[in-house]
Amino acid sequence: MSTHNLVESTLNPDLAVVNEVCAAGEPWVKEIKKGQVFRIVDLEGNQAVDTLFYSAHDATERYSASDTISRQHSLYLTAGSKLYSNFGNVMLTITADTCGRHDTVGGACAAESNTTRYALEKYPMHSCRDNFLHALAHDPVCERFGMSKRDIPANINFFMNVPVTEAGNLEFADGVSAPGKYVEMQAEMDVVVLISNCPQLNNPCNAYNPTPIRLLVWPRM
Repeated sequence: MSTHNLVESTLNPDLAVVNEVCAAGEPWVKEIKKGQVFRIVDLEGNQAVDTLFYSAHDATERYSASDTISRQHSLYLTAGSKLYSNFGNVMLTITADTCGRHDTVGGACAAESNTTRYALEKYPMHSCRDNFLHALAHDPVCERFGMSKRDIPANINFFMNVPVTEAGNLEFADGVSAPGKYVEMQAEMDVVVLISNCPQLNNPCNAYNPTPIRLLVWPRM
């Protein structure tokens, strides 16, 4: 599958039932029903959006990077990609994408990785793992499912550019997104989405400047 399959949406933002802005560096949680369409908008460009999906009926079923990669023979997501769970079920299908390339292997930044990759003094810096932990501990949706830090699997990095070298190494490169670019997906089951609007300041995944994103949900199609 091409990693730059650009497809525009026909949906009208004025008809969305959810239209919210997530501030730079903050978490966001929402339940999305089967058949609803979910869009993430990169408002200012080159903003990495670390994202996890869980079944809304059994939080032990969640997005699986390994299943998603192996079933589609691609490290990157784009229009037409299906997001698989660790139970082998399709959770969502990407139906529109104006960026064209989204990472599945770079993972979420954390205090430990910031220290290892950059410097010891980077340890206190805010991270995506901090956002995930805070949401799991305090968001009412996560509390209802009894979720905790054990429920953090490998995540998707929407809009993030992580090339893999011939030697198998990962590079955190300049983004390929731009202001107003978006990715849109239809839920194939009831899901909970957990987002960390990445606060990373140490590599170009956010152009060294974290910015807000917009989240929209449309009724069942």
